[in-house]
Amino acid sequence: MTGDHFSLILLPTLNCNAECDYCFETKTNHRLGLDQLSEVAHKVMDYLSRNHIEFLSIYWQGGEVMTLPPEWFEAANEIIQRIADGRNKGVGHFLQSNMIAYGKKWNRVLSEMFGNSVGSSMDFPNLHRKLKNGGAREYERVWTRNMREAVDAGIEVGVISIPNEQTLELGAERFYSHFVDDLGIRDLQINTPFPGGSLNDVKKGFPLDHHRLTRFFVDLATIWFERGFQKGVRIGPFSKLMDYFLRGNKDFVCIWRENCVNEFVCIDPRGHVAQCDCWVTSYPEFRFGNIFDDVGLSDLLKNSPARRSLQLRPGLLIQREDCLECDYLSICHGGCPVRAYTVHGDIFRKDPYCLLYRNLFQMMQEMTVKPQPRIGSPPAKPQGQGESKDKVAYRQV
Repeated sequence: MTGDHFSLILLPTLNCNAECDYCFETKTNHRLGLDQLSEVAHKVMDYLSRNHIEFLSIYWQGGEVMTLPPEWFEAANEIIQRIADGRNKGVGHFLQSNMIAYGKKWNRVLSEMFGNSVGSSMDFPNLHRKLKNGGAREYERVWTRNMREAVDAGIEVGVISIPNEQTLELGAERFYSHFVDDLGIRDLQINTPFPGGSLNDVKKGFPLDHHRLTRFFVDLATIWFERGFQKGVRIGPFSKLMDYFLRGNKDFVCIWRENCVNEFVCIDPRGHVAQCDCWVTSYPEFRFGNIFDDVGLSDLLKNSPARRSLQLRPGLLIQREDCLECDYLSICHGGCPVRAYTVHGDIFRKDPYCLLYRNLFQMMQEMTVKPQPRIGSPPAKPQGQGESKDKVAYRQV
């Protein structure tokens, strides 16, 4: 990690109250004890001090984080803040939840610890997010009710959505209208599905057809630009790409980082350390080590063969693929290693959604250079100290 900022994806539990068809995680009943959290926090702060890093962003994910009580997070916040204060370090917290267990009892901790915001996930149509013993329709009903209750309480809800075959059939217009017009979502991230974790019939259909998916993304970007951009609606990845092509700001989602291994790490409740939550529970061969071993985080990362292979990926990838011939290599850097691994069985292959990315980059670039009415900056979104990434940028499903 370099610079003055470090990101930690922290999984305090692997328990979940849902059964989603394309989840890449291996669920267990493991949860992080507060004494264990203290040990993690001390080692992470040691790492920050050793590397002269001043600010820590913690992205709390699961499992499902709301299977833990809000009181656990209040205690966790106090522990981490006390340790950070002792090192003169800043800390910011971001929460990703399926919102199924949300209720007003969560409002205080969401306000005090998470800046009155939460990232969640929902698809249109919802086929694959399911309650245990409840199915997809009941999941969507509960999610919609809880999302609206949270918004009514003044909580900002950002949503990640994964297209499926029926999404592509219904088209971008209905998708946009559902989330933005009907549900009032103002912060939306569209992610691509990949067959991570244990294979099943749904995952066998991934990756989705490139041409149909590209058409959907291009249509959705056009609709957003015409109807949402100037109104402050944020849809990733379009918003970040627009900002890049207009102003040169290079603050992309994790799959397009120069090398994600230099950006963040993930720790699960058993102490396993890996690149992100896509790796940590389901791919033990890609774990970097265990935070509870008698070793500091700096040495753990330095001596990990798995991490070294990820560090080497960008250089080796361009020797094997056609990336050097692409005008947009400096944006995507070959894409996501876990998507490459789950589709090709090899991290040194480019992202299987390469064609989609190239078409999208070209379209967004053309959109910013052609004469367009009222093109400019959308209303600014306030950002907290150290916040350099979308609150829902990491979680993929």
